[in-house]
Amino acid sequence: MDRINRRSVLAGIGGVGAVSLAGRLGAVRNVQEREIMLGILQPESGDLGELGGPIADGAQLPAIQLADEGSEFEVAIQREDTQTLSEAGISAAQSLVDAGFPMFTGAAASDVTIPVAQEVAVPNQTVMCSPASTSPDITDLDDDGFVFRTAPSDALQGSVIAELAFEDRDWDTGAALSLNDAYGQALEAVFADSFEELGGTVTAREAFEPEQPSYTSVLQSALADEPDFLLVIAFPVSGIQIFRDFYAEFDPDLPVIVTDGLIEPDLPEDVDNPMDNVLGTAPAADGPDVDAFEGLYEGEFGRSPGVFNAHGYDASAVMILANARAGDNDGVAVRDEMAAVANPNGETVGPSNFPEAVELAAAGEEISYQGASSVVEFDDNGDMQAVTFDIFEFGDFEFEVVDQIDFEE
Repeated sequence: MDRINRRSVLAGIGGVGAVSLAGRLGAVRNVQEREIMLGILQPESGDLGELGGPIADGAQLPAIQLADEGSEFEVAIQREDTQTLSEAGISAAQSLVDAGFPMFTGAAASDVTIPVAQEVAVPNQTVMCSPASTSPDITDLDDDGFVFRTAPSDALQGSVIAELAFEDRDWDTGAALSLNDAYGQALEAVFADSFEELGGTVTAREAFEPEQPSYTSVLQSALADEPDFLLVIAFPVSGIQIFRDFYAEFDPDLPVIVTDGLIEPDLPEDVDNPMDNVLGTAPAADGPDVDAFEGLYEGEFGRSPGVFNAHGYDASAVMILANARAGDNDGVAVRDEMAAVANPNGETVGPSNFPEAVELAAAGEEISYQGASSVVEFDDNGDMQAVTFDIFEFGDFEFEVVDQIDFEE
């Protein structure tokens, strides 16, 4: 894993080649129209509900775009709510499989994605592409190639947090407060190892259960040795209560770092605090065609996209392209075309010319999908090969990106 210069990733990519596509589409207009089936499996309620709904909207946007632009391809959508719970996620995923869906965008929480993959998607040969599950444990799943993700592994984010704290802010000691699930525990472990390798000391490592009425006791344990900063790995519902308890009982000036699960626009208002002491990290939406995606999202939903919304669009878009290229609503066929439409060969396509991209894919043309969240290129495990992380600063009831860090496998 090497840090790379941001310009080296984007140099030479430029905009999507709409002009060159226009000259080629005449040869593929005779592609037979058909229905493509796409499920969307996201947490529209529960601990991640505030983030999951907008992610699901982003995941549905490619289908809306095709319909709005009069595409010959109709995408049948079925949205299912995981409720941010593994059992509910398994049941919802099974509903999609029973309805004949060969692929779905999801899940979000790693603690849902892993059992859904093991108990539903892989046994039923169904492709799943998560826009938000970041646990390193997903990389090595025995998935027969059916599990992909456009979100980066927390094997990278944990290192980003450690570098931000130790090298950029000169903090020598830190405590970690993390959700007791696959996401929280795996990310916390990577952070702790990375921070200590740099020379820092982790003074406490406390796990917590979601959606509890009070977190004062676990905060007392985490902060007992007076660390230089506190890392909080949580989802919004739990995070709101954690920060209410923090500001009521503890030093409001103590620096706190939060991760992607808490990069939610309404968090300071919900906590009722400007949160001036808080920093954050999250995978960036920094793909070559991000501007086109943002325009589409804002035009359709009347709001700016948030964290993982671009990843949701890209996950759905790549599966739709793979389905179109396969010519069949069959999970095995879709799986076998995922790399062909995403990895860097052929005509450059993305959100700005997605309807034309689907026609090219259906005609068997060589295409390279370069999206809203990143240059979408899968490795052998279905993970992203190059990713960018945003560094946020909170304050005055808002937050903004103040820096970026780039990594390449």
